[in-house]
Amino acid sequence: MLLQNSVSQDPTIWAGLNHPELTLEQADIAVFGIPYDGGVSFRSGTSEAPQALRGITYTISPTTEDFRDISALKIKDFGDCVGMDRAEMFAEAEKLAHDAVKAGKFFTMIGGDHSVTIPVHRGIDSAVDGDFGIIHIDAHFDLCDDMHGDILSHGSTERRATELQHVRDSNHLYFIGIRSIESDELEFFNSNQINVVSAADVEHMGAQAAMEKVVAHMRQFDKVYITLDIDCLDPAYAAGTGTPQFGGLTARQLLDILKGLFANLNIIGMDVVEVAPKLDPSLAALFAARKIVTECWGHHYFKNIK
Repeated sequence: MLLQNSVSQDPTIWAGLNHPELTLEQADIAVFGIPYDGGVSFRSGTSEAPQALRGITYTISPTTEDFRDISALKIKDFGDCVGMDRAEMFAEAEKLAHDAVKAGKFFTMIGGDHSVTIPVHRGIDSAVDGDFGIIHIDAHFDLCDDMHGDILSHGSTERRATELQHVRDSNHLYFIGIRSIESDELEFFNSNQINVVSAADVEHMGAQAAMEKVVAHMRQFDKVYITLDIDCLDPAYAAGTGTPQFGGLTARQLLDILKGLFANLNIIGMDVVEVAPKLDPSLAALFAARKIVTECWGHHYFKNIK
């Protein structure tokens, strides 16, 4: 079942844009959390992120960094998926994603470790009629067939996506910010079409050129989903995550890339995962996630709603 607690029902969260009384059909954007971190291979703590993130959103104004007002945006926070076990929790998440896509509503999922994107991908897959694309912004490919025997691990997210009916292969994916590869990903990497602009590529070619390269490939898909691991950012900007990798994207690079993706592609939803508040007393990663989410909502609002 979904946990409709006092936080998700609070109209002051999400910059005062949350409307608990609305149905999915009445809302502009749906939000839900998946407080699960059982799929990690190293440090835990991401299960705390959905509630922690909500808790710092009542302090901000409904405006964007380019000084535009989004106060008319109607958010519906559905709460968190809190099933009795992973299977039940993932089934809830899959249904939420499916229902949002079927209703034509942009949605945002707050993780959780990156394994929680697997049921979201499945929900999209069951809702669409044709192929869709996935933009994976991360320090890691997450193309492992399994990690420690778990095929639903946080390192297997996009490997599972390649098995979906409306994805099928790695050419439907585009990776941004990568700067690490697991040994058991190398065979898949070397034998499949992997579209990637690494963190080093972004630095050397510039965020604008990197974004344009991604857009040129992903324009073939009518619908595109963005999954964003907070460790795409260099640890200097977001230390509170389970597997930080040195040499990552800067905050400015990431925000500029996201702006360009929303401007040029039909982004149907997004997630932000792998924020672990307890791993960074300054909560920099949590505040980064807040900025990422609200800026992307602004991009969606001015392109599709206003």
